[in-house]
Amino acid sequence: MRVTTKGQVTIPRHIRAYLGITPHTDVDFSIHEGRVVLTRCEKSPDASQRKFTSLRGILSGKLTTDEWMEATRSD
Repeated sequence: MRVTTKGQVTIPRHIRAYLGITPHTDVDFSIHEGRVVLTRCEKSPDASQRKFTSLRGILSGKLTTDEWMEATRSD
């Protein structure tokens, strides 16, 4: 495994599956007895994330982005 110039590394699939890491999962690194330990964070989304989750997909339909923008902007 090789670290990129940005300090990134790919977590192997079997480790992601074992820890339940999916896209956008928060993880943490710690050092324990000279080893680096990767853990999945169990924190719940903060209030700002929860606020927008209920709106996800609300603009689906037949209107274009420009039509939605025109309909929601005040004069």
